[in-house]
Amino acid sequence: MSATPSRPSAADAPETSATDSATDSATDSATESAAETGTETGSGDRRRVLLAAPRGYCAGVDRAVIAVEQALEQYGAPVYVRHEIVHNKYVVKTLEKKGAIFVEETGEVPEGEIVIFSAHGVAPEVHKEAERGKLATIDATCPLVTKVHKEAVRYAKEDYDILLIGHEGHEEVIGTSGEAPEHVTLVDGPDDVANVDVRDPEKVVWLSQTTLSVDETMETVDALKGRYPNLLSPPSDDICYATQNRQTAIKQVAKDADFVLVVGSPNSSNSVRLVETAIAHGAKDGRLVDGAEEIDESWLEGATTIGLSSGASVPDVLVDGVLEWLAERGWEDVEIVQPVEERMQFSLPKELRRDLRAEAAARMTG
Repeated sequence: MSATPSRPSAADAPETSATDSATDSATDSATESAAETGTETGSGDRRRVLLAAPRGYCAGVDRAVIAVEQALEQYGAPVYVRHEIVHNKYVVKTLEKKGAIFVEETGEVPEGEIVIFSAHGVAPEVHKEAERGKLATIDATCPLVTKVHKEAVRYAKEDYDILLIGHEGHEEVIGTSGEAPEHVTLVDGPDDVANVDVRDPEKVVWLSQTTLSVDETMETVDALKGRYPNLLSPPSDDICYATQNRQTAIKQVAKDADFVLVVGSPNSSNSVRLVETAIAHGAKDGRLVDGAEEIDESWLEGATTIGLSSGASVPDVLVDGVLEWLAERGWEDVEIVQPVEERMQFSLPKELRRDLRAEAAARMTG
C-alpha cells in the first residue's frame, strides 16, 4: 500500500508557480479498501481506522527532498545540506545513505562544494557565508516561506514593527527574522503578547511561521489586536495551505476517534501541532510517533476507533507501516476522512538547471 509522492512538473516552470496534482495513491488504495468492506463512519463497535486526508508530504517538502535527490544524481556525492532538509528522521537517514551530508553551519562545508539550504529557509547572512566560502548553493526553501521572507523585507522598508508569531529557535523563525532583525519581534504564543513593545502602535504588522496551529495563531493575533487595534495583517495567510488542510482533516477525524496517532518526528512543528489539534477537538488522547515501531499497544487499550494522520514532512511509507501494524491487531477497516482536496506542486529550484560543479570550480580558480 506504499505510495510514491507526486513529482513536480517540468523544471523550467517558474520557481514559485503552483499547479494541481493528483491525490496520492495510498489514499486511493485505502478508499478502495473501505469501499470493498462496506464500512461507514460511525457504525457499531468494530475496530476501524479513520485515515485523515490530506496528510504526509506537502509540495514544499516534496520539492526539497527531490532537490537533494536530483543534486546527488546530477553532481554525485557528496552534496552538503545545511540543517535537516525537512524535519523527519527517516527522510534524513535515507538521504544520508545516498550521499548527502548534513551540517549545522555553512562554515562546515569545504570550499568549492555544493550546499543545499533546507525547506525552512535561511537568513541573508547565510547566503553571504556561502559566497565567502566559494560554495555553489541550491536554495530549497519552500516558496511559501520565501513569501513570508519577502513580506518581512517589504514591511521593514516601510519602517513597520513586525510581530513574528512563531516558536523561538525554529529554523524558519531564525531565517525570517534575519531578513529584518532590527524590525522583527518574536511573539511565541498568546501568553507572550504582554511582553511585546513597539515604537509606534499605529504602524505594526503581524507575520507568522508557516507551520503553526491555525487556532493558536489566531488566538495570538486576537490578543495582539487587543493591545494594538490598528494591527495590520499580511496580504495573504502565512499559515501554509498544507498545515491548514492537515489540521482541518484531523479536526474532523478527532470527533469520532478514541485515540489519534500522528506520524512525524518530534522536531516537526506541524506534526506536533496535529496531535495538539486532535486532542483539542475531541480525541480522547493522541501520540506522535516516528513509525510503527514506536507504538505502545497499551495506548490503544479500550479503543475502537483510531485516527491516523501524518505531518507534512512524512513519506507515506511510514503511514503504510502504521496501517499494517494496526491491521495485524484487528484494526483492518480503513475509512478515508477527506474534508478538503489538495492539488499543489512547486517546480524545482532553478539552480538544478545549471552545472554547479563547474561554477564552484570557477570560483576556486577565480
